[in-house]
Amino acid sequence: MVCTGNICRSPMAEAVLRAQLSGIVIRISSAGTRALIDKPMTAEAQELAIELGADTDDVESHRARWLLDPIADDADIIFAMSREHRTTAVELAPHRLRQTFTIREFARLSVGLTNKQIKSTADAAGTRPRARLAAVTAFVAQQRGIASPAATQDDDVIDPYRRSRETYEKSAAQLVPAVNEVARVLRATLEL
Repeated sequence: MVCTGNICRSPMAEAVLRAQLSGIVIRISSAGTRALIDKPMTAEAQELAIELGADTDDVESHRARWLLDPIADDADIIFAMSREHRTTAVELAPHRLRQTFTIREFARLSVGLTNKQIKSTADAAGTRPRARLAAVTAFVAQQRGIASPAATQDDDVIDPYRRSRETYEKSAAQLVPAVNEVARVLRATLEL
């Protein structure tokens, strides 16, 4: 998960997705393109993440970090909170172009895929989790050529930093459906 400061959107997405995928062996992390290094999530982001089912200890222990080459390079999928963040991630790891999406873009592209299609694609790749994930990610990426492009505001999650609680709630309202869809796809991919 990638955003700017790594104290609002990306750690909220990370914590909520981790809670939704409890019981599945998967590593989920976040970083920022201009991270406020070692800072915790904002109080508003923490409250919302916990309200959305994230583990309190997980939320409270978060510390912001920079998105660096090794982090981007090691990721199987990169979910950015905006097109700008997606561009930065791809610049760090150009070979991850087809595995890098805004989180809302990924959700938009995958929503028409059934669990059966996702599982069938994963099963064809074998039993290794990374191979299954790579196959499904490629399957979702293929939808880019089929689906109509979205307007920027439809792929980006609004940045609530230093803004009202209402803006945090609007940001979460954009983020949560995408996180739910990512969780559905990852569960269908990784559950054998």
